Amino acid sequence: MEPIQLLAISLFIVMGWLTVDIALGSRKLGSLGNIAPTTATDAPLVSIIVPACNEAETIAPALATLLAQEYAHLEIIVVNDRSTDATGEILREMQQRHPRLIILDIHELPEGWLGKHHALHCGAALAKGEILLFTDADIHMAPDTVARAVHHLEQAKLDHLCLLFKNKAKGWLLNSFILDAGGGLFLLFKPWLAGNPKSKRFMGVGAFNMVRRRAYEQVGGHAAIKTHPVDDIMLGKIIKEAGLRQECLSGYDFVTVSWYDSTGAMIDGLMKNMFALANFNTALALGGAVGVSLLTILPPWGTLLCHGQTQVFFALTVTLRLALFSLGARHGGLSSWLAPAALITPYITVYTILKATYLTLKNNGIFWRGSHYPLDELRRKNRSLL
Repeated sequence: MEPIQLLAISLFIVMGWLTVDIALGSRKLGSLGNIAPTTATDAPLVSIIVPACNEAETIAPALATLLAQEYAHLEIIVVNDRSTDATGEILREMQQRHPRLIILDIHELPEGWLGKHHALHCGAALAKGEILLFTDADIHMAPDTVARAVHHLEQAKLDHLCLLFKNKAKGWLLNSFILDAGGGLFLLFKPWLAGNPKSKRFMGVGAFNMVRRRAYEQVGGHAAIKTHPVDDIMLGKIIKEAGLRQECLSGYDFVTVSWYDSTGAMIDGLMKNMFALANFNTALALGGAVGVSLLTILPPWGTLLCHGQTQVFFALTVTLRLALFSLGARHGGLSSWLAPAALITPYITVYTILKATYLTLKNNGIFWRGSHYPLDELRRKNRSLL
């Protein structure tokens, strides 16, 4: 058997295993839609904490959905984190119409903190709720989202509940890239296993991370991960490692966001996260780029250029890839017509991995929100994410 044929067969087996794993895992993932809103009159106070740094375009409609929540015991804290646009003015105007809206202004970032982490940390310190809900300034929630989530948190006796969100960005290529990135995270973290206490798998979602205050304080809160670029998933990791109860549910019908305005904006937005996913390990990042290339870029070319059984196995691998992409699209409420983009997005993914690795090494660290974080400190202070 020729090496190229052996490679084609191996890639087909790997893709088949991944397809089955995701298909079965998706079926195991619970849904917030299967949980009724709580009707308890003594339901705990929930503090929603929203960090906002230059979010003038998104903050008002996002907060409107939080103010419309059908949950009586609720406080909403917005942390205006050094915004230089109209975010502050918009928040003050909204506060005049909604006096229960709490606004915390931050003017300086202490050394050794990433901005968002510090904003969430300050918001949590101000909060009075027994339950903390961390979300973002562009997230829209259905009116019964918090009531359903609290009901499940209480019934299942969870310490941490996160929800997967529905992407509502515009554009065929952007939606496809988001879908591919989400699929990659699905494979890496297997969120359906987060609720299994025997599994080491964990999950966290920046759009909806609901945590009991006692659990948050037990693990050290955001101060424990204050320089890790992937704050949401890392919060999930330290909670799971502490032996606390965690679960991830599908919240596609309840939590939505227009994630990025363009493909280029998404690539730029991933610059601080992509190398961090590889634990700032160059070999691991390059290995990931090679793995993506072999599994998703090589098979289409092999289908075009090879013959016989080798061509057949490459073609079968491509077919599985398209089927998996289509499954992800349907699961996320997107059109199956995105599937052909599965032949394009791997090039963008590999480019993003290589660019993030190169820039982090070139700049000896990452730049984020006007601050530089040295690579040596990121490696020294942050534990492994994977």
